[in-house]
Amino acid sequence: MCRFLVYKGKDEILLSNLILSPAHSILTQSYDSRLRLDTRRPHNGDGFGVGYYTSPYLGPHPALFTSTIPAWNCINLSRLASKTTSSLIFAHVRATTQGNLSDQNCHPFRHGCLMWMHNGGIGSWSRVKRKLAASVGDRWFNGVQGSTDSEWAFAVFLDTLDRMGWDPGMATEARGFGAKVLRTALLRTIERINDLVEGVGEGEDGISLLNFAVTDGWSVVCSRYVSSKTDEAASLFFSSGTSWKAPEGHAEGHHEGQTDDHHQSKGEYRMERRDKGADIVLVASEPLTFERDNWVTVPTNSTLTIHKQTVMIHPIIDEYYNHSPSFTRSSKLVREKGQMAAKTEGSTPDPKGSGGVGVETLTARLEGLGAVV
Repeated sequence: MCRFLVYKGKDEILLSNLILSPAHSILTQSYDSRLRLDTRRPHNGDGFGVGYYTSPYLGPHPALFTSTIPAWNCINLSRLASKTTSSLIFAHVRATTQGNLSDQNCHPFRHGCLMWMHNGGIGSWSRVKRKLAASVGDRWFNGVQGSTDSEWAFAVFLDTLDRMGWDPGMATEARGFGAKVLRTALLRTIERINDLVEGVGEGEDGISLLNFAVTDGWSVVCSRYVSSKTDEAASLFFSSGTSWKAPEGHAEGHHEGQTDDHHQSKGEYRMERRDKGADIVLVASEPLTFERDNWVTVPTNSTLTIHKQTVMIHPIIDEYYNHSPSFTRSSKLVREKGQMAAKTEGSTPDPKGSGGVGVETLTARLEGLGAVV
């Protein structure tokens, strides 16, 4: 499956310091995602996308750069990222599960000031797609350009927002839709998808993994969700602090002349906290650093909201919510779908991969975070 990354900062950051330069950046995860096991799709190489908000003088709509070229092999990504700054960034690398290889199927998806990403899959997709498409209004049906379940989920979100009395295409230069509106629309979107999947009957592929991220340019809402009472959801982490720092002696930024060898410019960044503030918030399918105190696991079946640099986590209380704090969910589903790394006895750390950190070390560090990746 895919990987995504969200940056929400008080100040702008150079894109390369997020998506290229860290030792386990999302670009590294596109070709060396060693913390998950998926022999069917060992790489996240089916395209990528970066979305970011620019100066208010250019309007509220985000800029998008997508390509079907694998992220690790795209010189234009390095050229763009080394010269572009933003305070709100979405990045995504794709391992296709639904839809063919095309620019239209690359995340993030955009409508007006809204951006959307997804990691996971809608259950029973081949049987539910027609009913889902018929459930949205003509405006949102006709707006779908690609063939992924992720974009159709976005259409459901836009239709839900419309039904709530909000025009998803309206310009929101002042304050956006608001975190509460976005979160309510996301919860209703998940509920609608669950109802549609349940309506086509149970099956082996009937469980949905719905890790969504949506923003209006002001607030961000993410979900970590699985339509199961007993299974773990695909991984999601967040990190917050006052500065995102490069290692000692490492020059920040990714330079065009280094694009032929990404490892030369990589380093183990870290999140620093000088006070209790959250000037920077990162949300990621897979951590960009391996410091235990840098990352917090988002609980299964919950939402994470970033509003005015404040992080709020709320449980999604529905038929799949477990009220027992001592209940441990099974990781079997996410292992089968390639969302968790399997431990291998007697394995030898690879000094070349992931910025010089071996797979055994990486797995151990994430297990220290309580990770299901």
